[in-house]
Amino acid sequence: MLEQQVLVLPGYMNSDAGHWQTRWESLHPTFARVRMPDWDHPVRDAWCRTLDAAVRAAHGPVVLAAHSLGCLTVAFWAAQFASAEGLSKVAGALLVAVPDPDGAGFPQDASGFGPVPLTALPFASIVVASTDDPYGSVPFSQRCAAAWGSRWHEIGARGHINADSGLGDWEQGQHWLASLGQGGRSNG
Repeated sequence: MLEQQVLVLPGYMNSDAGHWQTRWESLHPTFARVRMPDWDHPVRDAWCRTLDAAVRAAHGPVVLAAHSLGCLTVAFWAAQFASAEGLSKVAGALLVAVPDPDGAGFPQDASGFGPVPLTALPFASIVVASTDDPYGSVPFSQRCAAAWGSRWHEIGARGHINADSGLGDWEQGQHWLASLGQGGRSNG
């Protein structure tokens, strides 16, 4: 699928067996999950440092496949935590179901994830949203995509775009991810 290594960034409480991220990992040997220090009590700084170490340790270019809180981790990492070496390795990021830290459903156990940095990402990116995501509205997702310089896609009523969404191997998502690994900046 991709020549680059794909780093998988789940959100709060990790991604279970039916989640598209977990299914992608089982389909593609170059996909590796970034193991966060505490899935149930996420702390932004610790998650960003963990992402930076994973990117720097990767051999060659990487593409990030982030879900939910993983998306915010990517945004904060790129804006405040990334080393120059790390940023230079990232070919792109697929950012799925961006949660709103000011939303009623945002996990109270998550620390430091707001306000969301609204600065352009220095690599190609795609934001994917659902019309009925309980953790992030379409307008919020569109604001993030515009600020980050990301392409934006809405996939209909799919909840939080997780295992409960019934996406299986989510072939459309794999296509978008592969488009990020084909070189060049595909934002816009």
